[in-house]
Amino acid sequence: MAVKIYKPVTPSLRGMTGYQFAQEGISPNKRPERSLIVIQKKHSGRNNTGRITVRHQGGGNRQYIRIIDFKRNKHGIPGKISAIEYDPNRTARLALVVYADGEKRYILAPVGLKVQDSVIAGPTADIRPGNSLPIANIPVGTMIHNIELQEGRGGQLVRSAGSSAQLLAKEGDYAQIRLPSGEVRLIRQTCYATIGQVGNVDHSNIKLGKAGRNRHLGVRPTVRGTAMSPRDHPHGGGEGRQPTGMPGPKSPWGKPTRGYKTRRNKKSTQYIVRRRNALSGR
Repeated sequence: MAVKIYKPVTPSLRGMTGYQFAQEGISPNKRPERSLIVIQKKHSGRNNTGRITVRHQGGGNRQYIRIIDFKRNKHGIPGKISAIEYDPNRTARLALVVYADGEKRYILAPVGLKVQDSVIAGPTADIRPGNSLPIANIPVGTMIHNIELQEGRGGQLVRSAGSSAQLLAKEGDYAQIRLPSGEVRLIRQTCYATIGQVGNVDHSNIKLGKAGRNRHLGVRPTVRGTAMSPRDHPHGGGEGRQPTGMPGPKSPWGKPTRGYKTRRNKKSTQYIVRRRNALSGR
């Protein structure tokens, strides 16, 4: 298990856990590839006029954006893994691939992929972790990630740490894929997907332990609506602690929240075979 437990010499360390990079196989003292990083410009949740449009964002450590190859469009060219790296912008780990023609690219590191392993993308690729190929060429029952929704657009589904989808069936031009949420969705068989489960499976076991680690991630404090005044939030006001005083919980702007269905993408509803909340009865 690659979770580090700290000795509780301070109150915050008592509930804090971290990563053991050596056990995860991350290359020691590896700096990010200079040709594959760009400076991240921070907006702190503000739009072009300076108004906050996304709350609870700001501060945080300086980070470089890693340019990741989600399209995997170097078909038929083998590549070798030269390093497994930490990425501060996502929960998954990255694998630096050096292709036979000398080009370097970052890909998501799946479980079982190690340094000096080889990966390849294309219709004739083997069913091995890290290889990318069309869904039509993947056997039913295989665990996959980095799945395209539109051919050639790049992987958009199943990219976070420890996540994986399963190929359930193929029929006609579409394949049925069960996503990590439990939703079963139709995706064209010409779309590409990567074999295996995304690495860093222990990410869900990490406990921040203190508010400061959240601030390092660029997350600012969240204030409860019941702790505000009536002019600031519909739940505010009253002497002492009070219930919301309304039929359902509301956002600061009076919109229903906490379980209220807001999905309006009717165009893609036809591709959903089973909704993610079908088992819960909601």
